[in-house]
Formats: sequence, C-alpha cells, structure tokens
Amino acid sequence: MFKLLFVFAVLILSSNASVQDFCVADLKGPESPAGYSCKSVTKVTVNDFVFSGLSAAGNTSNIIKASVSPAFAAQFPGLNGLGLSAARLDLAPGGVVPFHTHPGASEVLLVVQGSITAAFVSSANTVYLKTIKKGELMVFPQGLLHFQVNAVGFNSVAYVFFSSSNPGLQITDFALFANDLSTKLVEATTFLDEAQIKKLKGVLGGTG
Repeated sequence: MFKLLFVFAVLILSSNASVQDFCVADLKGPESPAGYSCKSVTKVTVNDFVFSGLSAAGNTSNIIKASVSPAFAAQFPGLNGLGLSAARLDLAPGGVVPFHTHPGASEVLLVVQGSITAAFVSSANTVYLKTIKKGELMVFPQGLLHFQVNAVGFNSVAYVFFSSSNPGLQITDFALFANDLSTKLVEATTFLDEAQIKKLKGVLGGTG
C-alpha cells in the first residue's frame, strides 16, 4: 500500500511540472499575478534571453542619491515565469534606499564596489545590521522591511537578485507621505507632529 501511495504522489507531482521550456513575456498583453502571457514561440529570439541594461550606472541625481535599474520580466521578457530577476543598485556618497519591502520575493545583495550598510527587521522587530564589503552577500527574507546605505565616501555598486520575476516594491516613506491621507490621520497613526508630516508630504509629493 505504501509503495502504491508513493507512486501516486510522484505522478501527481509530475503532473504539476512545467510542460514547456519557457514563457517569454508578451509585453503587449496585460500582466496578471501569475505573470505575462507567453509570446508565440515562433516570435522568440535569443535576444529575449539576453539583457544589457545593468551594464551602465544609474542616475543618482535625486533626493535619495540612489538608483535601482531593474531587470524584471517587464524589462527582460525571458525571465517571465522563471521565478527570478535582478537589478543594479548605484549609491552615490550619502545615498540610501529607504526602508522598503518586496512582497513577492526574497532578495540577495552582492556588493561589487565600495561598501553598503544594510539591515532588515524581523516580524519580532529584531534588527539584523551589517556593513557589506566588495564580494560579500546579504540576504533579505521575503516581505521584511530592509534598507541599504552607502558606507563610504565614493560610489558604491551592488547587484541584487530576487526569487521572483516581479518582486514588487513598497517604500515605507512614500507609502506614508506620498499619498492623499489627511495629515491628521497620518499624525494619529505615526505619532509624528503635524509640522513634520506636512514637511515630508511636501518633499515627497503627498496631499491632504
């Protein structure tokens, strides 16, 4: 009986295996939670599986002095359905990627230039903080708040890798202060004073 159940389980698992080699994204169609629909295989070329967008430094002339250049399914159609993606992170001196989450993926960060101070916060509010040097890796579990800060006086560069072709992104500062919630409600839910909230809304484009 045990052998029969084992064989049955193997057959069920095998039936859920991929029945096609790849599903290059059809970017002309809508994106669903499961990803993009597949481009016709007759229209797929090797260029769908090659991406050069991470070779050049991003523009860090912005409020956070940072740039994230993504290689997600929307930019790199060959990743669609494969459960992975990448990005390039450029941090100028003083640059920071503020507290944020990726609801759909875990992240691995590889520093290739300079040093980056990074941390994530567990659901028990424990902080895991480390300054990562060239050649070192740090992992950020899916959905947990984390940040990266340039730890040196020159540009730092890292490549990040995700366990999804569309990891999602929510930056806490923008979620709080770039929306149209009233200042009074933000004050009640964050314990910040009204003047500080209005200042942050002004900087980040919020209303209310």
